[in-house]
Order: sequence, then structure tokens, then C-alpha cells
Amino acid sequence: MKISFTTLSCPNWSWEKILDEAQRLGYDGIEVRGIQGEMYLPNAVPFLPENLERTKVDLKRRGLEICCLDTSCTLHDKSRIEMNIKEGKETIDLAQKLGVPYIRVFGNDIPDKSRRDEIVDFVAKGLNELGEYAKERSVCVLIETHGDFSASEELLAVLQKTSSPAIGVLWDVHHPYKFFGESLAFTYERLGKYIKHTHFKDSRGMGHKAKLCLVGDGDLPVAESIEILKKNNYNGYLSLEWEKKWHPEIEEPEIALPAFISYIKQFL
Repeated sequence: MKISFTTLSCPNWSWEKILDEAQRLGYDGIEVRGIQGEMYLPNAVPFLPENLERTKVDLKRRGLEICCLDTSCTLHDKSRIEMNIKEGKETIDLAQKLGVPYIRVFGNDIPDKSRRDEIVDFVAKGLNELGEYAKERSVCVLIETHGDFSASEELLAVLQKTSSPAIGVLWDVHHPYKFFGESLAFTYERLGKYIKHTHFKDSRGMGHKAKLCLVGDGDLPVAESIEILKKNNYNGYLSLEWEKKWHPEIEEPEIALPAFISYIKQFL
């Protein structure tokens, strides 16, 4: 298993500083979710056509890789589906150019529970369209355990309605456990065969009252999750999702990034 962090952790850092710190701290990779305020990754400065090759060379020189490109695509929203599919496809194109294996999307919300089956079908349709597009470009589209689709039952319902082999799951270990009370073993039993990538955060308490804290300082059973992954021969990334971008009150990246890699290495 390898270790990465998402750029949500350090929203004010330049690309150069992100690479410098990843290399200095001994991370294997970087998961990109915005660079200095630009969340639409094809428009981020390091990924513009005139900078793309230099970015690839610099990553290779430092022994780093980009493990995943994270989009804002929420596939439940019919009013924005064309925009979301467009972002997904343009991010897949960027992933192909960079040699990045995954992009991340959301199913996200089931705002009307009486229309649950309709929404599941709609999310599956959008996900399959992106998967078919990604398959031709040697990229895989990962749907995250996030929002209402943190519940493994809902996410599995979507996956069972897709057919593209270029579709998988990003297991945010925190969300099914904290928001739906699922045991880690239960979530993995349902979704394990689809899991290609993982996110780690931690908190104290359950549900929406949970307070974010440094990984290892909360009550998420991190050691158990890694044992489950080991037992099932997972060899992907353990990625810190330190949401400094959305929660400016939490610790600075200068604290969170070294703390995570130091903590997580004890299990590897």
C-alpha cells in the first residue's frame, strides 16, 4: 500500500510547494482536488497544455505520482447533468494525458426518498456513460462513498445497474461508519470487489455532530480498516483527505500531513 494526500489539505499552497512537501515528507503520491482555488482541474495551471509535459517530468524526477483526479461531478442532479458529464469527460482526458489511473465522482444525494429508485437509475446511467468513455482511455471512474451514497446499500444498487468495467469505488472509510453506522467489515463485504482507492479522515462522535480531528486522535477504527485491506490484498493508496479547504478551523497542513504519514506507517 502507498500513501498520499489530497490537495484539499493545503488549499493555499502552490503546486511547487505541494510537490516539495510531498517529497520531503516521504509521500508516494498526490491526489488532486484543486490547486490554489482552481477546482476545475483541466484549467489548473500545472495541467494547461503548455505546462503538462513539464509537470510530468517534475513528478517523475521527484519519485511522485498523481494517484487520482477529483472532480465535483454529482450525478444525481438532473439540472446539472450535462455540465457534470462534460467535467467528467474532460477530466478523464486529462487523466489519460497525465497517466493517472482514476478520476473521482459523486452519486451524492437522494433528496426525495420516494423517488429513490429513479435517482439510483439516473446516477447509474451517468456513471456508466463516464465509464464507457474512460474505458477507451485506460482510465477508471471511481464513485465515492459520499452523501446518501455513503450507505453501501445505495451505492451497491448503483453499481449493479452499471456494465462498464472501467467503474470502481473510492472507499471513504469515515462516511459509511460515521453517518450510517455501518461496521467496516459490513461495508467492505458489500463493496470490496469494487474498491480501487481509499480516503482517510477521523473525528470524534457520530453523525453530523462528529468533530474532525487528526487521524488517530478520533474514534474511527483506522487499524481495523487497514487490516481489512491487507487481508484482501489491497495494494492501492491510503489517501489523507484533510478538508482544510472546507474547514479552515482545523489544523494547518504543516501539522496534519506529517502527522498522518507518521501515524499510518505504523500499520504498514
